[in-house]
Amino acid sequence: MRMEFITWFFSISTLTIFCSITIPVHSKCLEDQKSLLLQLKNNLQFDPDFSVKLVSWAQINDCCQWNGVTCDHFGRVIGLELNTESISGGLNDSSSLFELKFLEKLNLANNSFNLAEIPSSFGVLTNLKYLNLSDSQFDGQIPMEFSRLTRLVKLDLSGNGYLGIEKTNLFTLFRNLGGLTELYLDGVNISANGYEWGQAISSSLPNLRILSLRDCSLSGPIDSSLQNLQYLSEINLASNNLSSLVPDFFANFPNLTVLILSGSKLYGTFPDIIFQRVQTLETLNLQGNTLLNGSLPDFPRNRPLRNLFLGRTNFYGNLPESIGNLMELRRIILSGCHFSGPIPNSLANLSQLVSLDFSFNNFTGPIPSFQGSKNLMWISLSDNALTGPVPSSLFSLPSLQQIWLSNNQFSEVSEFLPNKSLSALERLDLDNNKIQGPIPSYFFDFQSLRHLHLSFNNFSGTIQLESFHRLQNLESLDLSHNNLSVNAGINDSILPSFPQLVLLRLASCNLRKFHPLMNQSSMIILDLSDNQISGVIPNWIWNPNYYLLNLSCNLLVGLQREYVMPAVLINLDLHSNQLCGEMPIPPKSVTYLDYSRNNFSSSLPAEIGNSIAFASFFSFSHNKLSGPIPPSICNRSYLEILDLSNNRFTGTIPQCLIDEGTATLGVLNLQNNQLTGKITGTFPYGCALKTLDLNGNYLEGQVPKSLANCANAEVLNLGTNKLNGNFPCFLANLSSLRVLVLRSNKLHGNIPLQRDP
Repeated sequence: MRMEFITWFFSISTLTIFCSITIPVHSKCLEDQKSLLLQLKNNLQFDPDFSVKLVSWAQINDCCQWNGVTCDHFGRVIGLELNTESISGGLNDSSSLFELKFLEKLNLANNSFNLAEIPSSFGVLTNLKYLNLSDSQFDGQIPMEFSRLTRLVKLDLSGNGYLGIEKTNLFTLFRNLGGLTELYLDGVNISANGYEWGQAISSSLPNLRILSLRDCSLSGPIDSSLQNLQYLSEINLASNNLSSLVPDFFANFPNLTVLILSGSKLYGTFPDIIFQRVQTLETLNLQGNTLLNGSLPDFPRNRPLRNLFLGRTNFYGNLPESIGNLMELRRIILSGCHFSGPIPNSLANLSQLVSLDFSFNNFTGPIPSFQGSKNLMWISLSDNALTGPVPSSLFSLPSLQQIWLSNNQFSEVSEFLPNKSLSALERLDLDNNKIQGPIPSYFFDFQSLRHLHLSFNNFSGTIQLESFHRLQNLESLDLSHNNLSVNAGINDSILPSFPQLVLLRLASCNLRKFHPLMNQSSMIILDLSDNQISGVIPNWIWNPNYYLLNLSCNLLVGLQREYVMPAVLINLDLHSNQLCGEMPIPPKSVTYLDYSRNNFSSSLPAEIGNSIAFASFFSFSHNKLSGPIPPSICNRSYLEILDLSNNRFTGTIPQCLIDEGTATLGVLNLQNNQLTGKITGTFPYGCALKTLDLNGNYLEGQVPKSLANCANAEVLNLGTNKLNGNFPCFLANLSSLRVLVLRSNKLHGNIPLQRDP
């Protein structure tokens, strides 16, 4: 009997378990719920080409199986995931959304509601536990009706840059949300001081685990009441105007894993106790607090720190060898600090390391091999004082994509690579070092390479351009200023084509002619300066996409006709050639123009002012230009340097160049021309001139007293003219003046021995 009972019991139990497994997780949706969802779809404005969920609704009858819809076992809608559905409107207080009374989870993130206000009817959805309206372009004030959502566990309104909360409403908004564990208000304008926002949060949200208030226009100091939130594990107060010390009480949060205080104008010394006591810390981000100082402690083993971001702070000192104990470390950014001494060899064995940026410090000595960092993808050690060879093992790391080592004192790169795991490398930057010898041949085997920058070194030997034929992904190539000779070989037609090449710098590479390699349709920057290229500039060189073209310091004699300069050209440098004839008219887009040290012999056209409407640098010095200086050159509001020296200009200095031009000009150089007449016009108050050079002309009359308005003047050269009248004693009061030349004129009177008090 007992055995029969046991057998019966287990049979019933097994049947019960089987039935519980096969019962569906929800029943078929209720008709009223389906009707409300269809009304919602019909009223919402969205792009069906980008919608994945809404566009598919009603394809099957059971709305509980629609994409983005979750129901309970009664068939009532309890969850809507409509994020990233390209919704642009159709949500207001009368929306059928607010009749879905059983909703517990609602996600409308990553849509675009075109700066509409958040409907106050959200307050009727009192069953909501999770509400996400982030990055959806809502405007106005957060409705106080949100305070009715007493069951909320997570609230995310971040990324709505036009959304705000009046500080007087902070307590009202949070007072009934005691169950909230995650609060994200990044970008919401709160504009409250430390006491106001600190007290409002700490007194109302005792269960908070995640507090994210990045870029909320908060001010400090950080209120001590926040230490009452003992469940806090993530704190993000970045990009605010806290203007305070970092409080010690952050060390008292027993579960703290993330502390982000970047860009918040913190100052003083970062408390060592946070490093010492918080054993759970995984991410520390203090970047951009330029007045915050500190140093790194000895790190014990088994700390979970994964991300350490201290860039652009005043942290200083040596890195401790114990940094190698941080075996979970993935990303470390110390750029723009004041660290010094050697880079610890212990870093080489951090197997989880993904990115490392120690740029703009004072590190010395060699680079560790990083042989154990098989996951390293990005390393920047630029702008330090590192020495020795670049370890070849660095190029064999299988995941490494970017290497930045510019502006150091490295002496060599190994010519051989024992392990050619080269496929991942995309960028190699060795600019401004002291590397000698030939360019290693394995550099041309980096088939994924997009940027190769080797300028300002001592690389030597001859480079055949066809050596680059395997680098079909190349976007920028800079071999400038080495001891290299770049050779195209006998047949130009074998040169490789680089469909994505944007930048090519071959300055000082002993080039003797233009090559088809330079005729790349995608190129926007071409620098062939300081070579031995002779002949005329071919008209095909004027790529319509060029932003920068530098052909200076060559042996060029003219321009092939008919040429059309690129309409988007910003920087054009043709100085120090033998170009002659008429001066080429630059496009209106140009901001930097240098035609100096050539043999141009025409006059400046009257419309030249229109061609340099946006120019900040304009030099025609050391040519044979003649005729008058056209008045159109005067009122160029962006012009900072104008150099027309060492030409044959005649006539008077345009009065407008004094009256209007010197309001923005920092340098005006007209020396060694044939200018005559008086210096007419009035140097304006707030005159921007730092250098005025009129030496070597035939100018007459008195030195204008208004020149005293140029309070920032450092160099005044009025020598070798025919100026007369009393000695300009008023110039003695220019406190910034360093050089004053008045020789070979006809000035008279007393010379002051000291400036007026």
